[in-house]
Amino acid sequence: MMISKPIIKLSILFTFAWFLQTQAQVSYNGNPDASFETARNLAFNQQRKQAQDTLENILTKYPNYHEIRTFLASTYSWDGNYKKARKEFAYVIEKAPENKENWIAAIKNESWSDAPYQAIEMSKSALKIFPNDPEITLLEAGALKNTKNPLEAQSVIKDLIAKNPENQDAQDFLESLNSTLRTNTIGVRASVDLYSKVFDPMQYYTLSYGKQTKYGSIIGKLNFNRRFNENGAQVEIDMYPKIAKGLYAYLNVGYANSFIFPDFRYGAELYKSLPHSLEISAGFRTLQYSTTTTIYTGAIGWYTGNSYWSLRPYFTPGDSGTSTSAALNYRKYRSNADNYISILFSMGISPEVNQFIFDANDAAIINLKTQRLNLGYFFTTTKDKNAWGIQFDVAHQEISFDPGNYFWIYSITASWDLRFK
Repeated sequence: MMISKPIIKLSILFTFAWFLQTQAQVSYNGNPDASFETARNLAFNQQRKQAQDTLENILTKYPNYHEIRTFLASTYSWDGNYKKARKEFAYVIEKAPENKENWIAAIKNESWSDAPYQAIEMSKSALKIFPNDPEITLLEAGALKNTKNPLEAQSVIKDLIAKNPENQDAQDFLESLNSTLRTNTIGVRASVDLYSKVFDPMQYYTLSYGKQTKYGSIIGKLNFNRRFNENGAQVEIDMYPKIAKGLYAYLNVGYANSFIFPDFRYGAELYKSLPHSLEISAGFRTLQYSTTTTIYTGAIGWYTGNSYWSLRPYFTPGDSGTSTSAALNYRKYRSNADNYISILFSMGISPEVNQFIFDANDAAIINLKTQRLNLGYFFTTTKDKNAWGIQFDVAHQEISFDPGNYFWIYSITASWDLRFK
């Protein structure tokens, strides 16, 4: 079989190019310090691949230039290539076990790769060489916390503080642990709706108690409302059981003996974490008045940096078809999950989230032309023991018994949670 001349020429060209590249890698003849500085500048200017190529090339001639290998491993770790980073860190630790910075970088790589148990073992090995070292002890405590063992992490960090009382990082870490160990919460929530016409102001109050357990959280609530010049109360329980890593559920049940609330309500939803900081869920809510309404819902959420976006639709089947509504929520977090601003915009009414039920047959109003904007600010005080929230809400809503006419609803909500052990 004859091979065409162009193919032969291309084959020779590619072979020659590969040979030149290989020779260039093997025959590094530059100044390693200068090349290292160039690679660092590349790495810190979003040109990581070029930096890694330079570092790898230097190591072909200077395999024991440990600072270069450690930096190369760090760039792998920054890129999420934890396996390659682990290999390079293992090399430098074996060759130079007395270099503390190598141990610290290697332990961080294990923690970032979601391998806290390996990080703990590596910390213990490092502490045999550097006894009572504050930096390594802090990394060990952080890994213990990530294994859901905050009590042991607390013991480690308290021992560190006893030996280094001026260590501010240890003090801050202990405070964050104390916040984690506050598994009990008592909360109070109050809000009022003001209407532009037809209705008198309506009031809503909730007293809650929550408990964090290793199986998930459980929250008991007593809701008290004053509407239509009538008072009513409801008992409600929310549960968030953990099923597996990245998978948990929401369960709800409530009971009331007042027309202001559904006689009985229950619901369930399943949440699943996905790659790229995404989360999806699907579930339902059922409300029993004189008739029963079932709402099917779900959400898609996305965490990006300190921001969170969530889109949640509601579908409510009825005799006249399926009514729909939807809400888009944005949160901008600050120091932790309890400190953020929130913006929510919704169209349509969902019986699940709309506080105002006109009558028992509320499903009829779901698809009315309604827009709602909610702004919220949430913050903590006293070393995160107290969590506060304030929300302002305005809605332009069609009147159920007078289609085509609208009223405005202005709402303000305040909340306070006290966390304790």
